[in-house]
Amino acid sequence: MVMRPISKNVLIYRHSLCLRLNSTLALSNYKPNPPTTTTSTTIFQCNSQISKLARNGNLQEAEAIFKAMPQRSIVSWNAMISAYAANGKMSKACQVFDEMPVRATTSYNAMITAMVKNKCDMVKAHDLFREMPEKNAVSYAAMITGFVKAGMFDEAESLYGETPVEFRDPVASNVLLSGYLRGGRLEEAVRVFEGMVVKEVVSCSAMVDGFCKMGKLVEARRLFDEMSERNVVTWTAMIDGYFKGGFFEDGFALFLRMRREGDVSVNANTLAVMFKACRDFDRYREGSQIHGLVSRMPLEFDLFLGNSMISMYSKLGFMGEAKAVFGVMKNKDSVSWNSLITGLVQRGQVSEAYELFEKMPSKDIVSWTDMIKGFSGKGEISKCVELFRTMPEKDDVTWTAMISAFVSNGCYSEAVSLFREMLRGKAFPNSYTFSSVLSAAASLAALVEGLQIHARVVKMNMEDDLSVQNSLVSMYSKTGNARDAYKIFLSIGDPNIVSYNTMISGFSYNGFGKEAVKLFSGLESTGTEPNSVTFLALLSACAHVGYVDLGWKYFSSMKSSYGIEPGPDHYACMVDLLGRGGMLDEAYRLISSMPFEPHSGVWGSLLGASKTCLRVDLAEVAAKKLIELEPDSATPYVVLSQLYSLAGKNRDADRIRSIKKSKRIKKDPGSSWIIIKGKVHNFLAGDESHSSLEEIAFTLKMIEKDYKLISISHGSSIHHSEACKEVQRNYS
Repeated sequence: MVMRPISKNVLIYRHSLCLRLNSTLALSNYKPNPPTTTTSTTIFQCNSQISKLARNGNLQEAEAIFKAMPQRSIVSWNAMISAYAANGKMSKACQVFDEMPVRATTSYNAMITAMVKNKCDMVKAHDLFREMPEKNAVSYAAMITGFVKAGMFDEAESLYGETPVEFRDPVASNVLLSGYLRGGRLEEAVRVFEGMVVKEVVSCSAMVDGFCKMGKLVEARRLFDEMSERNVVTWTAMIDGYFKGGFFEDGFALFLRMRREGDVSVNANTLAVMFKACRDFDRYREGSQIHGLVSRMPLEFDLFLGNSMISMYSKLGFMGEAKAVFGVMKNKDSVSWNSLITGLVQRGQVSEAYELFEKMPSKDIVSWTDMIKGFSGKGEISKCVELFRTMPEKDDVTWTAMISAFVSNGCYSEAVSLFREMLRGKAFPNSYTFSSVLSAAASLAALVEGLQIHARVVKMNMEDDLSVQNSLVSMYSKTGNARDAYKIFLSIGDPNIVSYNTMISGFSYNGFGKEAVKLFSGLESTGTEPNSVTFLALLSACAHVGYVDLGWKYFSSMKSSYGIEPGPDHYACMVDLLGRGGMLDEAYRLISSMPFEPHSGVWGSLLGASKTCLRVDLAEVAAKKLIELEPDSATPYVVLSQLYSLAGKNRDADRIRSIKKSKRIKKDPGSSWIIIKGKVHNFLAGDESHSSLEEIAFTLKMIEKDYKLISISHGSSIHHSEACKEVQRNYS
């Protein structure tokens, strides 16, 4: 606690107060009677001043007045104990308590309350409680409060049992009741509540709120209806309970009833609950009506209420209204600015959000992170990096946002590198961090990196987190390790639809179509509803193993059994499935029956199948459609020219190549990469920019030379794989 210097005015006040006190005491010395009314009044003024100064943090001034008092009452000593306690000076509070010439019950109560508020040892507080010559209701309530706040419910319950009946209700009972409710121990709270002789509005309101938070809305409403008196807390708790239970209409109707009855006025808390519900339930009309109500009410438009309205309008996408509320707010805090910035970012208005961010008087981690997310969504990864490096401080959410930005923009190696940098710093990865970086490792097909990240997951005891487990399944699947992916899947206690989709996709990705189909049957037996992603993975699996009939069955069941409309990607999978089965006419008929325009993936599947089956007629149709959809793509030209060559139509093949050349369309070069000591090395076909190119070329020539020598020396007796192994031994 920083001690403030005593101001000149306070010194003058203290001096005059002490003069008056000394003058009064001098006169009173001539009389054997108790202190005069003037003396009592002056002591009262000193006590009040001590309490007021302490509340404002002026502890040094309060202490000076206390020390200057030639005569003090018990209230004076109690006030000084409370003053020290309120400012965290418990050693001083204890010293004052020990120096008290006479202690009353109120003195013990003040000291125990001070120990409770400052989270002192409750055993010592209880010892002091036991020393009390006389206890009252406040004594028992204070000690029970201390036990409850320390989580010592057994001790609290025991003391509650010892509390005289006349001291229990309502204060001591309410303390224990509220403690049980905060700890989620509803049954114990009900037991205490039912044992109460005096149940006033605070007790009943606490129980209504407790029932609501535990999802017992019927019990909450029954108690609510039985109450003879309700306050704003009761109404707000019941309304909020309906909203949290998913019953918007019931909550809104109760709010209207509260307004109609008029016995209790709504407050800022009630209105904030209403705005949050309108936001969460996407109810703009009702939210704007309540906004109008606020405008007509004699209610101060405070910070809390303004922030609730900005949050509602921003989430619902009505940014004009959100900006209008923001504009009329006299006082704004970081929540006000962040709510508006978040809303603008979510609506893609990143430039406007950034202008607001630049004007923000005091930027915090939330605002910086929101802007990183905003620019990431726009693909401006360099701006994300600039913001990230400029930030004065970062937490795990910020690091995760930057790693996710790299992943969503295809910068997988940068994501992995940043994750390593994060581990070297003070921030700790969370489950979202691991999910993002595992996705990067999967996209790089970097099993070694994935294994290292998995080890870190285990080290941080996050292997039971569902999102991390799903990401591990995906990583192992995409790095070609379907067996370990399935082991992780089996270890998931309660897999969700994402878990099943990831594993079915993993089986399909690695060519285990039968296993994918079997897992889908297991999914159906659990009663979990599949979604469109499930069927996409399933149809892909059927294509890999040639299950044409089963694929048709799944495709047809999407709408008939699950009410899922097949999308363009589902049609593309079916075209691929039919094409692999040689059923190209059926595939073309399916394309013709699509309720929307086919995308390039559909025509690409038909083109690939047409080449395999040497169907020049369908290949020409598919290539024409692809060129219309993707005029800069080299794929239709390359595939069609190759098909013409295979069909002996060399003149047509040359014509297509000439068209491609005249349009200056180039095929994207093939690429590959390897990871050495955590660094990703990319290689493109025809690219000679690598710094170690000469060394790599020399090594390859040496390997090729050794391979030839080994093959010659062994003649035809050695197999190709054995020759490769021997070369590998020479260079390991």
